[in-house]
Order: sequence, then structure tokens, then C-alpha cells
Amino acid sequence: MHILIVHNSVIPAYKYGGTQRVIWYLGKELHKQGFKVSYLVKQGSVCDFADIYNYNMDIPLSAQIPSGIDVIHFNCVEPDDGITLPYIVSQHGNMPPQLALNKNTVFVSLNHAQRHGSERFVYNGLDWDDYGQPDFHLAKEHFHFLGKAAWRLKNVKGAINAIKQTPSERLVVLGGTRLNLKMGFRFTASPRISFKGMVGGEDKYKWMKNSKGLIFPVNWHEPFGLAITESLYFGNPIFATPYGSLPELVTPEVGFLTNSCSDLSEALLNSNQYDKKICHEMATDLYNARVMAEEYIKLYAIVLNGQYLNEQHPASIIGAKDIGEGWKR
Repeated sequence: MHILIVHNSVIPAYKYGGTQRVIWYLGKELHKQGFKVSYLVKQGSVCDFADIYNYNMDIPLSAQIPSGIDVIHFNCVEPDDGITLPYIVSQHGNMPPQLALNKNTVFVSLNHAQRHGSERFVYNGLDWDDYGQPDFHLAKEHFHFLGKAAWRLKNVKGAINAIKQTPSERLVVLGGTRLNLKMGFRFTASPRISFKGMVGGEDKYKWMKNSKGLIFPVNWHEPFGLAITESLYFGNPIFATPYGSLPELVTPEVGFLTNSCSDLSEALLNSNQYDKKICHEMATDLYNARVMAEEYIKLYAIVLNGQYLNEQHPASIIGAKDIGEGWKR
């Protein structure tokens, strides 16, 4: 079977780029399992295990599909009416209410699917071999926040406030800067908060290896959250809000969920109660590229059989920001 993976991005992702990393590891695992893989992605992409075709937004997608493809896997890109080959569409984000999606749409968590009136989902997986071996005996010096801090819904401000309410804990922000004009005017003066900017690879991993846990007080319905699974891999418990997929990913064995800043701050003081090995094993067992690829292979078989993944068009039945009281100080 020849699988074409489509996304409007450059691969591989060198720093930030969650969807790019997911489709990279999906293709790599499919290749390991004996499938032929090609990518239709932006110019500048390179890959040593698959053919690369340049995606041109000015040309209909149906005119860009190379010959010999058996199934197409669209990611955050909608197929046009000219597509005649079997395909699926992975939806990685939240969609506006009432917008009808393709019948072959698949989501990235059960909650994500249910909020769009569907049951079809595949958890994102990563190739943990690229992350090195965590050392659970390293001294844990700080907590960390991981995500686009400039995006208000990620709520880095909530993470900072939670740390400030502790007597002496420190926070390393991975994905943001001390002065941020994109959020109005935000300058964080506290010496207990360190900002490392947009980091990736070993530079990111070293901060996670020495972390006591991830602080992730998102203020929206998170579809999945690679920051969570990456942190779990390094043995980090999760301290987060109970929105979107987080109750699926963060069980009581590996973290604490609340929308109260004071309650989260208090929980940080007991971060050593979580077993780092259990956190690590949850990531490696459930959120790996092999499991992800095997689930997608099942969906490829369904559409190759001429069936839809959903009987009706999925559509969001709840807004991404419809989270009740939200984050409470």
C-alpha cells in the first residue's frame, strides 16, 4: 500500500511544530512496517524514508496527487471535489460550532471526537527513541511550562501565578519570552521564572529531564497536548486544568487537575508523590508512533473498502472556549 500524507507545512519540525512531528513519526513508522510513504508538504521539506512532493496552495489538491497512491491521509487540509482516491482527514484542532466536517474525519482524542459528534479518534504518538533515556535519579530543580506562551488560551500567566503562590518553587517557560507584546504588555519580573524561548530537541529535553512536573493550566478544550505526553516520558507529573482531552491523558496516578490556581499551587508542593516510572510508562505504552500507526492502518482499510469513517458529517457541538468558570485565581 502506498500512503500519501498531506500537510501544509515544512517537515521535519526543528523546534515547535506538533502536527509536523506527528506526521513525521507516523510516516516513519508506516515505512518500518513495510508500507510505501510519500509526503505532499511545503517546499523545503526533506525526508530520508519517503518521497517528498511540494504542496502548492495555488493549485487544486486533486491536481497534485502523484500516481500510484492507494490512500491519502490529509492533515488540517480539506480534500477538494476532484479527489477520487480513498482518503481520511485528521483534524488536529478545534473547529467552529456547527461547521460540517468531512465524513472521513478522525480526531486526536475521545473528547475531541465527542465534541464534534463523532467517535473516531487516534491518539498522537511519538518515536521515543529520539528522546533519549530519562534519568529518574537526576535532581529535580524546577517545574516547566511547555507551549506557545504568546497564545492566551495556553495560560502561561496561570502557570506563573501558581508558582508565585508557592514559597520558593521555580518555573522554566519553554516557548515564551520575559517581555511579550503579543499579549498586550506583559513583563515578568520575578527571578523565580526563567524564559527559554522557542526551544526544540536536546535543548528542550534537558529542561524537562530536570523538571519536577509540567504546569499546563490551559483555558480551552485541549484536543490532545503533546506537551503532556513528552513531559510524562521524562517522568514528569502533570498539573493542569480539566478541559478537553486532559482527563483522558492525566489520570490521578500521573497528575492533578483543577481550575483553581490556589489548589494547583498547593498540589505542586506534593509533586514527589508521583511515581516517575509510572508517568514514563504511560507515555511509552499508550502514546507511541507504533500504536498510532496501527490505529491509522485500520482506518485506511475502512476507506479502502469504500466505507465512510462517520455515518454523518461531524460538526462541533461545543465551542473551544465553552469551559464554564474557566481558570480561577
